[in-house]
Amino acid sequence: MHPASVAHEFARAFNSRDAHAVDAVYEPGGLFVPQPGQTVTAAARQAANQRFLDLGLPVDVRPRHVYEHDGIALLIVDWTIGDVTGTATDVARRGEDGRWRYVIDNPFGTAGAPRSTD
Repeated sequence: MHPASVAHEFARAFNSRDAHAVDAVYEPGGLFVPQPGQTVTAAARQAANQRFLDLGLPVDVRPRHVYEHDGIALLIVDWTIGDVTGTATDVARRGEDGRWRYVIDNPFGTAGAPRSTD
């Protein structure tokens, strides 16, 4: 399987609205960035993805760049959900079963965390 398969698998799972299928695209300890500056894993990752699923809109993904070395891949993926677009920077790892899974899923790419006004 090509590393870009993880982005397409995520889109299929997301568009099926199956939260368990979405979570299966991550390694067990995989990290999700639900908004710039915030990271979640495990049950919090599932809850954060559920909020995106609850929008009821499909996601479209277009891998732009994929760099793979020794079972680790960096993916730059353009995505659209409704009228919202973004470019993700993701890291995936090939499992022993040959499937690629997210280690880090950062849909906001280089968008920075909100800055404090202090």
